Amino acid sequence: MKILVTNDDGIKAPGLEILATWAKKLGEVTVFAPKEEQSAKSHSINIRTPFEVKKVSLLDGIDCYSVESSPADCVRFALNGMNMDFDIVFSGINRGYNVADDIAYSGTVAAISEAAHLGLKGVAFSTVPISFSWASDSLDRVWKHIIDNDYLAVNGLWNVNIPEDPKDILLTRQGRAYFRDVFDEHSQDQFIARGTSFYEKSGKLEQDVDAVMNGFISISPLTIDHTAMDVFRKLRK
Repeated sequence: MKILVTNDDGIKAPGLEILATWAKKLGEVTVFAPKEEQSAKSHSINIRTPFEVKKVSLLDGIDCYSVESSPADCVRFALNGMNMDFDIVFSGINRGYNVADDIAYSGTVAAISEAAHLGLKGVAFSTVPISFSWASDSLDRVWKHIIDNDYLAVNGLWNVNIPEDPKDILLTRQGRAYFRDVFDEHSQDQFIARGTSFYEKSGKLEQDVDAVMNGFISISPLTIDHTAMDVFRKLRK
């Protein structure tokens, strides 16, 4: 299996090294990752200005490329710029969950969404902000669960979130927002966003937020189709 690994925390992020090194046991790994952090850049791509792509010596036995652009551009350039072939894209491991509304902002998730646009399967991996150790220790278990349940055969995109000291693995759906931005004045005419949590504990473990907040590994199927199909079908009648 040929595996493309990327992220949004930047090519020197520890989560990327953990994921790429682990993926070597599954097949041939190549890394295309942002030169600098691209968190919350969502599915942005660069179509106006040139950007640097440079091969770097970073991980033993893995070809690594630093891309001066977004995670989506990392995937686009690997496939369309370098004409490389891959079977799957792994993105992460992100420092911080990508659940609920955060999925829309996530560069980590956008990378696998770009993979889907280009005809590939993808899995995004995110974890609790304080440590990568639980995610690192859970990768074998998560991958076995994906393979044993034939997830990639029924859907091409999967979003994985791993809490600290995780319990079982749950199949989940996208939950509701649990963070709200407050804008603090930084200096005259300048403001900076500060996220505040308003999560209220719930027993709805089918939602990704509630699953990870209750200590479960969340695996959610995603789609790139933005069509409101229920509305489409209703109005077609």
